[in-house]
Amino acid sequence: MIVAQTKKREPKKESKLKIAVISDIHGNMEAVNAVMQDIEKQKCEKIFVLGDYAMAGPEPVQTVGYFMAKSYEPNYKMIQGNTDLMIADYSSELYEAMKSKAPLMVEALRNDVKILTDSEKDFLKNLPVQLQIEEEGVKFLLVHGSPRKNNEDILPNTPMDEVEAMLKNVDADVVLCGHTHIPCGFQTPNKKTVVNAGSVGRPFTPDAKACYLIVDAWKGRCVFEHRFIEYNKHRAADKLQRRDFKGAPELAGMLLDPKTRHM
Repeated sequence: MIVAQTKKREPKKESKLKIAVISDIHGNMEAVNAVMQDIEKQKCEKIFVLGDYAMAGPEPVQTVGYFMAKSYEPNYKMIQGNTDLMIADYSSELYEAMKSKAPLMVEALRNDVKILTDSEKDFLKNLPVQLQIEEEGVKFLLVHGSPRKNNEDILPNTPMDEVEAMLKNVDADVVLCGHTHIPCGFQTPNKKTVVNAGSVGRPFTPDAKACYLIVDAWKGRCVFEHRFIEYNKHRAADKLQRRDFKGAPELAGMLLDPKTRHM
């Protein structure tokens, strides 16, 4: 007699959507290339980009061109950062207003405006300020600074009541932000999650590695992981140092040893 044997079925694994969140690229293609290699290795299916593509970096033209090309790919979702709007709406009045507060950054801005083409500036100008996206039953809100302002800080030491005030009237489960170049995260008492993705191209963490965020989303749930990626900082700094504006060497030094956010 032949007895048919049946294989025990393995329980079906839950499929998760892997999302990479990158922000604050600041014209650093050396960092972009290293991060994109890691994103591919991690098998991320979607990429959210939270702005600040060009300003004060080693290769602003190449970087904006790279993301312009990526904007046609359906797995990319992009928004505008505060410095993207500065480039798009640059004026002599803006230069004068910034000159005393951020003398090095304003010189970088003026040079960025000079070398970027009209089509590249139009790309930055026409990016949405915010995006709300639902994936795997999770409502995400993509912002650059905070839901209230594109240049408002969400830092590791931001008091919870301030974070909650920023989220007032926000209809999202998860707010993804950047702007400060410092990764952090909050779970508010009313069960909203805020995660700052850090900076790819101009990190302000002590080790100055390129930083981005991976979100695993499934069945209305999320898990978050900040990833810190080595890249050729010295080559990036050398490219920035050779740019033709006052203060370029000082800004290049910040890629190797970040001490302050604003100069």
